[in-house]
Amino acid sequence: MLGIGTDRNLPTVLLIDDDMITREVIATLMTMHGYTLHTAVDGADSLKMLDSKACIPHVILVDVRMEGLSGVELIKELRARSTATIYAMSGVKPPDDLKRAVDGFLLKPFVPEALEKLLSRHMLQADPGGAALADPLISPETLAQFRQMMPESAVRQIYATVASDLKERSTALEIAVAEGNANEVRRLGHAIKGGCGMAGVRQAALLGALLESESDELNNSLKAIRGLQAAAEHLERMLDVEFRT
Repeated sequence: MLGIGTDRNLPTVLLIDDDMITREVIATLMTMHGYTLHTAVDGADSLKMLDSKACIPHVILVDVRMEGLSGVELIKELRARSTATIYAMSGVKPPDDLKRAVDGFLLKPFVPEALEKLLSRHMLQADPGGAALADPLISPETLAQFRQMMPESAVRQIYATVASDLKERSTALEIAVAEGNANEVRRLGHAIKGGCGMAGVRQAALLGALLESESDELNNSLKAIRGLQAAAEHLERMLDVEFRT
């Protein structure tokens, strides 16, 4: 299940790996636990993402043995474009020049706990959102109750609906903020708090409550809206992992 806590904010991560299965495994693990994750299929792709500002990561996880731009050369290019902490990944121990170029190293295959240990150094204290790998976004109690009451397909539909609704309300919130309509932000926040609270989607419910209570500070609302959009993405990714049809 997804993991979202209430006392820490997770770093944004850029994952660079040319192996599809490796990307999928790491991406699923991280998004299930609340991380905002961007993936690049090779070194050149990652540089395009950074140049376009499509991704502004706190942490970069990079396979250093890829076709094309790779290794120390890629690390230099990443350093020129980002202030992120860079962790190398490889199936073999790195040479000394690579060790000096990066901030840490993960030897493949690695266990989830090894990744958690690295990323735990980058927990931010910026707001009440955030996640530890062990803290669920969806309330385990609520999920268990739903599964006792209805078939798995119906439970899946609930969370698919929540994800879709969050996307629609996030768009409406952006419009309301742009128009300076604090009453509409408050109304939408209240609706999100109630609906997501009923579904046990705790991160989104907390952000809805924040929007409801602080809607007069519209500049602050934008960060909460981004959090809602991320929650919707995490829910969508979870559906095919947690609920197998």
